[in-house]
Amino acid sequence: MAEDTQEEQVEEVKEEEEQEEEEEQEEEEHEEQEEQEEEQEEEEDKDASAAAAAAAASDGGGGDARAVAGVPEPRAASRPSARCHGGGKMALLAYSLGKRDINQHFTVRNAKLVSSAVVVLLLAVHAASRYYGGADTCDWLLSSGRYLGENVWQPYGCMMHKYKSTDSKSCLADKRVAFLGDSRIRQLFHSFIKIINPECKEDGNQHEDIPFHDDSSSVNVNFFWYPEANDSMKERLTSWTQDRSPKPDVIVLGAAAWSIKLHSGSSESLQQYRVNLTAMARAPGEAGGGRRDPVNEEALSESRKMITNHQLEMYNEAAAAALNSSKRRVKLLAALRQAAMETIGQSADGLHLPESTRNVGATVLMNAVCNKRTRPIDGSCCQGPRPPSLLQKLAACVFLGSALALLVFHTLGYGRHRHRPVPPDMESLEERKPATAAGPPGPTAPLQALCRMGVIMAYFYLCDRADMFMKEQKFYTHATFFVPLVYVFVLGLFFSENSKETKVLNRQQTDEWKGWMQLVILIYHISGASAFLPVYMHVRVLVAAYLFQTGYGHFSFFWLKGDFGLYRVCQVLFRLNFLVLVLCVVMDRPYQFYYFVPLVTFWFVIVYTTLALWPQVLQKKANGSGMWHLGVLTKLLALLLFICYFANSEVSLAATVFCCDVAMMTNLLCVLQGFFQRLFSVWPISKLFELNGSIHEWWFRWKLDRFAVIHGMLFAFVYLVLQKCQGLCEARGEALFSARISNLLLFLSVISFMIYSIWASSCKNKTECNEMHPYISVVQILAFILIRNIPGYARSVYSSFFAWFGKISLELFICQYHIWLAADTKGILVLIPGLPSLNILVSTFVFVCVAHEISLITNDLAQVVVPKDTGALLKRLGAAGLVALLVLVLSTGGGSSSASGEA
Repeated sequence: MAEDTQEEQVEEVKEEEEQEEEEEQEEEEHEEQEEQEEEQEEEEDKDASAAAAAAAASDGGGGDARAVAGVPEPRAASRPSARCHGGGKMALLAYSLGKRDINQHFTVRNAKLVSSAVVVLLLAVHAASRYYGGADTCDWLLSSGRYLGENVWQPYGCMMHKYKSTDSKSCLADKRVAFLGDSRIRQLFHSFIKIINPECKEDGNQHEDIPFHDDSSSVNVNFFWYPEANDSMKERLTSWTQDRSPKPDVIVLGAAAWSIKLHSGSSESLQQYRVNLTAMARAPGEAGGGRRDPVNEEALSESRKMITNHQLEMYNEAAAAALNSSKRRVKLLAALRQAAMETIGQSADGLHLPESTRNVGATVLMNAVCNKRTRPIDGSCCQGPRPPSLLQKLAACVFLGSALALLVFHTLGYGRHRHRPVPPDMESLEERKPATAAGPPGPTAPLQALCRMGVIMAYFYLCDRADMFMKEQKFYTHATFFVPLVYVFVLGLFFSENSKETKVLNRQQTDEWKGWMQLVILIYHISGASAFLPVYMHVRVLVAAYLFQTGYGHFSFFWLKGDFGLYRVCQVLFRLNFLVLVLCVVMDRPYQFYYFVPLVTFWFVIVYTTLALWPQVLQKKANGSGMWHLGVLTKLLALLLFICYFANSEVSLAATVFCCDVAMMTNLLCVLQGFFQRLFSVWPISKLFELNGSIHEWWFRWKLDRFAVIHGMLFAFVYLVLQKCQGLCEARGEALFSARISNLLLFLSVISFMIYSIWASSCKNKTECNEMHPYISVVQILAFILIRNIPGYARSVYSSFFAWFGKISLELFICQYHIWLAADTKGILVLIPGLPSLNILVSTFVFVCVAHEISLITNDLAQVVVPKDTGALLKRLGAAGLVALLVLVLSTGGGSSSASGEA
């Protein structure tokens, strides 16, 4: 998720590039020597095993061959240990050979080939399914579904929007909706109008018409009492076909129970019902015929005993035959019947549905009527794909042009014999250096990267903008969050290995940290765990930890290397923003929608500006001088004042008093309130930070973790100074401090974790919790760092499983928006319908492969787009500025979706 800035976090980087290359060569020679020693040991093990086998064979089982050969027999006490030692060597050898054989076949490249084949197969299956089985999501909405949990209905293949009073009035303004039927339809009518006006009560006589009118929106919804589908109902429908009577836009009708009751389920009544419905199907407007819901026969009164489910099913079949023969827009509301089959046991009288089930039917109706008009992002039912925007068409032209250019180059023979260079050091997405042995990229390298990116973006578009794959709603349960969480952590611990370094926050450790945090956040998002406040607050600490690493990493790099050049800045900005900028165009979303990238980009610029401004305080200049160290602290204090100044306009009184007390500038801050809003509302800055025409989302995200970066910078400064003064013991297996101090800090860290968890569990209001978060999150971050680094054994190992994911954490966080989740994180992408567990496994596999490939593409393009030559770089920046200006002018504000409230 967070940008990877950890190369500078773990290396002291005190020497020149030539010396670093020499060290790398020495490491390679050392690794080769270790491999030779391992091979020699393997040969010795093989020889020893062969000799032992030969000796056992010559013995024939009758005695000890060593005694015959004159070899003294070992003592009984030492024999088992010797056997165990030999068995351990053989087991280790078998494990190494098996692992090597597995790694030769199950590589990342092969995984990507498999994922590509899976995607092509799924595209073919879904295309065939839609062609032969129908692609109308309205039919899916009205026909079937299932309960995800209590009162949470999931239509087949699409998502339902939960309408509130405001958007329902907006949809139905100046519209007329008519309900015709018996008491069960009357209940559905009441549930429907309660969506429009939650204060509405179920008034009126039971056997009379009930009108409803909303003056603020001119919405008209009326119930007409027609317990039987007879001539009276037919006359009412016929009257609406005449010009002199106002016509309803939507008609919902249903009646069968009274006909069964009055005529004792006679066949003549059923035949007349069929004839009347056939005539009624010619009614104007959109019509919905409700399939008769089941009854609880055991709970029915004596006067209703003849209303059986068998009778209702015959009436349903008659209704389906009559309405399906109509050429008008007539739909059967079968989903309500399916929902009622699971809840009819809760009915008080056996006939009328419980309120929760009626609400499901009302929500289904509202989505069927309104989704095509309001187009909510979390309501994919009854919506077709939007037509592509001008920018999306231009992006498609760019990718297609790259493919044609690559084809021309390949035809002419350019780059035919060039092989893709070995990927550079993947340990850090932000600090990766070009591979020194690979040489300059070929002329077709950027075209190849753009073509690969174009194919991936086509998959993004098909997943979350086209109507190819299905989408489903999230539903949180404790099991959907905690069970995968436990499984992932067990898997991560299984891949524990010895780390190359034992320094605090070494590279492998920070990759591991980013990796497990990213996996937790992914599980948090797909399970909808933001609905559970204690989990939400703990995940907020993880987001703060990413920003903490941002401040720590950038400060460490600038402090140790002192590289404030333009090349460094452009490299970082390109690696952070390339994927998001492409998605903004391809997916038609504003930059602020991917909130974390604007956040870390902003903080990188702030950290760079703070440290680059005169006087530049570096470790080489400081050299242990207290005055230089005081200069660094002064800059950090100035940055703190800057943060307080920005946050002053809307933070709580307690926070304002705290900041003003630190800054001792109370009067000035009070005068300059609201500067944050004014600054980010100026064009073109507003185009980057506004969402739906407001900077509220940007303000919320920035304010929530406003101190995390400066906390990371301060920690980096203290740690590097202590390391320079040799105040820490970072030897392998040694505790970081003395035994007494180490035990005390570990005890306090564990206690702080417990206190925070208790507080988060007892917190009832998310707004109040968020107000406290900026001031207490750093305690949990420091506690984790101490627990992870004080014990020498903990500092000497890491999880390669988590570290691998940590190297692509930024891509994972961004890609999840569209190819793992769906509907801009509101739902879940469904590649394999009907099998939720298998769907998650397959979509996750494809999602991870795509994220890894995008990471490589970003690295390939960074070497081409950001040259080291300053003159060429300035020209590229000028061209990029013109392109950005053109995009801003052509854009119309992006999508209408707001970012989710999840971390």
